[in-house]
Amino acid sequence: MFKDLLSFRYITCFIIVTGIFYSCDLSSKHEDQSDLILEDTLVTVIDSSNYLYKINVDSLIVEQNVIKRNQNLSDILSENNVSFPTIFQLANNAKPVFDVRKLKRGNDYTLLKANDSLQSLQYFIYQEDPIHYIVFDLSDSNKVYTGDKPITLNKREVSASINNSLYQSLMDLNESPVLVNALSDVFAWQIDFFHIQKGDEFKVVLHEKIVDNNVIGIDHIEAAYFKHQDRKYYAFEYEFNGKKQFFDEKGNSLKKEFLKAPLHFSRISSSFSRRRYHPVQKRFKAHLGTDYAAPIGTPIHSVGDGTIIEARYSKYNGNYVKVRHNSVYTTQYLHMSKIKKGIKKGKQVQQGDVIGYVGKTGLATGPHLCFRFWKNGKQVDPRKQEIPSSDPLPDSLISSYESVIKPIKKNLDKMKIKQPEKDIAAYDQAIDGK
Repeated sequence: MFKDLLSFRYITCFIIVTGIFYSCDLSSKHEDQSDLILEDTLVTVIDSSNYLYKINVDSLIVEQNVIKRNQNLSDILSENNVSFPTIFQLANNAKPVFDVRKLKRGNDYTLLKANDSLQSLQYFIYQEDPIHYIVFDLSDSNKVYTGDKPITLNKREVSASINNSLYQSLMDLNESPVLVNALSDVFAWQIDFFHIQKGDEFKVVLHEKIVDNNVIGIDHIEAAYFKHQDRKYYAFEYEFNGKKQFFDEKGNSLKKEFLKAPLHFSRISSSFSRRRYHPVQKRFKAHLGTDYAAPIGTPIHSVGDGTIIEARYSKYNGNYVKVRHNSVYTTQYLHMSKIKKGIKKGKQVQQGDVIGYVGKTGLATGPHLCFRFWKNGKQVDPRKQEIPSSDPLPDSLISSYESVIKPIKKNLDKMKIKQPEKDIAAYDQAIDGK
């Protein structure tokens, strides 16, 4: 009877554990099938004399592998002779730090085994991302804890002449798309990256994050230079008011502040809302803009520097103007009585320029301006955005700032502009007449 009871308990435990990990199987089956499918088991047995994941592995067998499709923690541990009660306990112990159902196909894991005839499993380590990992310690009360791999920084310089786009130039140099985004963020207020021209060029000094001798990303940009339409722009990272920001060679902030409102002496008649009762359509719908009530003819100002990308009439918007400020921010001004003369697609405007006048054209019940604000292609409430200040460094810091950036600028100016290998090959071919 005792044996029957014991068998019953193990069967019950098996059912519980299977239920815990079955949801992991289902979620794995719904993953994007375009992901890399790793079916083969690639095991490396290492005789090591060092530490791995801060564990002394001198007397342990190290096996490294990757999570396969539909594979879960129960599969891996049971294949290595770990009992189901132990697996169940590990799953419970992991709850405060990691959900065992979230093992990702293609992620690395490591098994550390005793170097004896039984080769019993001592540790299971799951690599959550290049830095963070989770240790399942079977050698000590089945405890589960997290750890981080050490990160080192590598200073590096990159430069290029642009013949097509910033993205393509960096790809031709075998650089990461992350650098494209980083440079775009630095110069977002100075350069319209949608209108990069052939002959534009850049130089950048960056610090990469290195883990296990592999580059995993960019820690920060120290300095950068960009020549766009024969105008030169510099950017230097400098800590001011406890925050690292970018300033030009004169100490001016590279980030410009938007005007608080596109109208003077107006009031908000309707705020940004995901659900508002529309006075004309008589139904609830999202109102992804801010309405400013003002008399007809009140001047409307562009809240920042930018390029007019639309200036026309439509059935619902009435007379409206849309301004792209940079690769991140775009604004739109609706229901104008008229668009200011000369405001048309492609025209450059400065912060504060008048672009039109308040009206009630389109789907509007009274004179007002509907102001819309986009960030990275998504309409957001402008009053809730943390728009960076354009304040320059105070005079008291200019001397210190200049002494810091002087050698950095000198190095930037000395850097030679590199041509992508594809361009060099094309040039050589032209010279050879082939």
